[in-house]
Amino acid sequence: MSKHENKDSQLQDLVDKDGNHLSPQLPEGIKNYLIDIDGTICDDIPNEEPERMVTAELYPDALEVLNKWYEEGHFITFFTSRTEDHREITETWLDDNGFKYHGLLMGKPRGGNYHWIDNHLVKATRFKGKFTELITKKKTIQVFED
Repeated sequence: MSKHENKDSQLQDLVDKDGNHLSPQLPEGIKNYLIDIDGTICDDIPNEEPERMVTAELYPDALEVLNKWYEEGHFITFFTSRTEDHREITETWLDDNGFKYHGLLMGKPRGGNYHWIDNHLVKATRFKGKFTELITKKKTIQVFED
């Protein structure tokens, strides 16, 4: 699959008991990774200083791990608080630094403390300074009451 190619060809159709189509899903074992940019794969640069985005220092372990996931068939989409005005400079930086990815979503809400509510399985991983192998830990989470 080439960079920026649509993943629709790998989606599996789902139907309910009445034959109604449901939202499709990826094959077993394939993940959609949504990855922040600033402070996660490179220096933490605010939108107010876009001139620094050109020279952002890459976190080398991020490049290695994300490209490995890409090669394993997972989908890499960068999801950033950078605005549409920063799209061209962001794509150039990602390409110049060798990132393999499928998509770039701009305009993520700023400020953190994200709560993602979805009808699909969502797993959150907080970046703490270095990309390493993902491990499983049991944690307390908030869920809607049954």
